[in-house]
Amino acid sequence: MRLLNFTIIKLTLFLVIGIISGHFFPVDFNISLFTTLSLFIILIALHIIINKSFKNSVWYGFFVFLLFTSLGILTVSGNNQRNFKNHYSNLIDNSADSIPTVTLRIREVLKPGNYYDKYIVDVLSIDNQQVNGKSLLNIKKDSLAASLNVDELFIAPIAFKELINPLNPNQFDYKNYLEKKYIYHQIFTTNEHLFEIENNGQTIFGIADKIRSHINSKLIKYDFEADELAIINALLMGQRQDISKEVHNDYTNAGAIHILAVSGLHVGIVLLILTIIFKPIEQFKHGKRIKMILIVCLLWCFAIIAGLSASVTRAVTMFSIVAIAMNLKRPTNIYNTLAISMFIILLFKPLFLFDVGFQLSYLAVISIVAIDPLLYKLWLPKLWIVDKLWHTLTISISAQFGIIPISLYYFHQFPSLFFISNLVIIPFLGIILGFGLIVIIGAVLGVLPKAVADLYGWIIHTMNQFVGWVSNQENFLIKDISFNILYVIASYLLIITFIRLLIQRSFKRLSLFLLSILLVQGAFLITQYMKPNHQFIVFHKSRYSLIGNTVNGKLEINHNVDIVSETSANKIIKNYSIGNHIDSIEKDSIKSLYMLKNQKLLVVDSMGIYNINSFRPEYILLRQSPKINLNRLIDSLQPKQIITDGSNYKSYIEHWKHICLERKIPFHNTNEKGAYLLDY
Repeated sequence: MRLLNFTIIKLTLFLVIGIISGHFFPVDFNISLFTTLSLFIILIALHIIINKSFKNSVWYGFFVFLLFTSLGILTVSGNNQRNFKNHYSNLIDNSADSIPTVTLRIREVLKPGNYYDKYIVDVLSIDNQQVNGKSLLNIKKDSLAASLNVDELFIAPIAFKELINPLNPNQFDYKNYLEKKYIYHQIFTTNEHLFEIENNGQTIFGIADKIRSHINSKLIKYDFEADELAIINALLMGQRQDISKEVHNDYTNAGAIHILAVSGLHVGIVLLILTIIFKPIEQFKHGKRIKMILIVCLLWCFAIIAGLSASVTRAVTMFSIVAIAMNLKRPTNIYNTLAISMFIILLFKPLFLFDVGFQLSYLAVISIVAIDPLLYKLWLPKLWIVDKLWHTLTISISAQFGIIPISLYYFHQFPSLFFISNLVIIPFLGIILGFGLIVIIGAVLGVLPKAVADLYGWIIHTMNQFVGWVSNQENFLIKDISFNILYVIASYLLIITFIRLLIQRSFKRLSLFLLSILLVQGAFLITQYMKPNHQFIVFHKSRYSLIGNTVNGKLEINHNVDIVSETSANKIIKNYSIGNHIDSIEKDSIKSLYMLKNQKLLVVDSMGIYNINSFRPEYILLRQSPKINLNRLIDSLQPKQIITDGSNYKSYIEHWKHICLERKIPFHNTNEKGAYLLDY
């Protein structure tokens, strides 16, 4: 591929390989540092000794590959604070018997849950010993207590708790998500136990939060509706935690959620606006250089205010490079620019590589650059307005080619009306953002007319209504799509080879395209082969019993879930069925006995009744806290394993666990170990 002729693209690829290796196969920081320095010294020494003949040899490329792969591993281990002695996790085990006194600083305000307000905090000290590291803070909701602000300092007696693994198959792994942000523990407390102390210093995040709070305090005076203000915060300040669940679902289902995430589209528009505003500066001596510095600084100020998310960091880094190249009057290759921005970001934030927003951003831009020219030249309208609408459509379709496989993998749905949302909103997004900046500046300065604010509120309200209308066309929203990682890889190979064939038709490219079709078929066959044919599963559902039995690709669900909890139970079932490519689901009441080929599973419920004469089951499921003598049951039935689900009292479970431990019988508690799966 000609793209690999660009040095920076190859170096970025090597760095990515190193980051993936370092993440899945962790290496000690000292070892990775020594390896990287050694490779660097060897490469320099060989370059000096052998000079040009070495630089043109295969060995030079091999050593460069090793060096940048090692650099990727080093960035992973070096950014993980847990690898260093002063990380708080190295102290909390020593104080397990007592609750330590911890000093916390609020770093980020998250979207609140049903029962807790959530924050990311920096841990500054434990029992007066300075430490570092981040943790998740959960504060029990209190309608009378004000929410905490970024940079506020608190002292509290705190017990750190491990993050919880997902308890059911294919459930969103929140623990893994937080660990990629270097968060390894969580704290549960109340406002009464937090004692605020004076903070004389401020961080960049605190300053950005104060700016956002100040802007919001001015906007609130203009009586924007809650949903309107939440969208303004998302579009112009990158803060989406105040968006209601209904509005968020509307934008997701309409294929317009990217509009609410500050990314390349928004930053590009901001760059264009700043370029126009600072155009007069070019008339002065060194004006172009001053203009470039001002634009880059303001772009990064915008990124900081927007929270430095993966997508906005990527976009600002890329457009900063574009702005610098424009000043230097050097032609920029978009692939080079993307590679440089990715290299710089991953060098400092390696685990951004696994961020969904980061992946979607780069895949969308790359596919637009590669595919849009091919689609756009299929029709060249003469009318300006038709041409702009056609180009918007081709850009939207091009972006979808890049993100569809990974979107299906993460979200399992496809909004087929995405092009309508994009055709209507994106052409006006520049106006909406520019108008929004005027509204914010006017509100902060106190010179914004009420009529102008009302007009902007109406525009946002109309956009929300339109997106809601598109979202309600449910017949065009394809949901519950099973799409695994094999499908993702095969799909991208198919797309890449097809685009290459369109660019230049040749026998080699046709062969690669046909080979990619075979790989897609192979991925389908492997998936079908790996589907569970006979699998019994006891899901974890708090206070209820939820049992599944998969036979020849069909799933039978037995449960006692009431109407109130049916939604959460259906989500558990859906996650399992999508992850295992199961289309047929039937529901029934819970049985007292399950025949699993040559094995039997007995269910003992709150009645505590079982027959000791007719058979001896291999497995016993205890549900609804039966009042039984477990020792007697074990003596009578001699089971191979005892299973308990979420419908039992915790005190009963602990008692049964202790008995099984003494009797040396395997004990599975879904509340601790997650769902119980048995292949038979």
